[in-house]
Amino acid sequence: MELQQLFEQAVANSKLLSEKPDNETLLKLYSLYKQATEGDNTESGPSNPFDFVAKFKHEAWSKLAGTSKESAMQQYIDLVAQLKG
Repeated sequence: MELQQLFEQAVANSKLLSEKPDNETLLKLYSLYKQATEGDNTESGPSNPFDFVAKFKHEAWSKLAGTSKESAMQQYIDLVAQLKG
């Protein structure tokens, strides 16, 4: 199976986890997904400065700047596999 297919399977599997991951893990999943699908974050940040969830998501994604899409896909696949146990 190629990386893209494994990634898509991991995305599907992430929705079937028996337990909801903690917020830190959810942010990691989100940022890896965004990096894998869109590349580096070029957005300036959330328009509402009091939308802390959007702010944390933006910051988590920005921290992955320079990470290749392939590397982000592999990290996402590995994290979902870890969560499935």
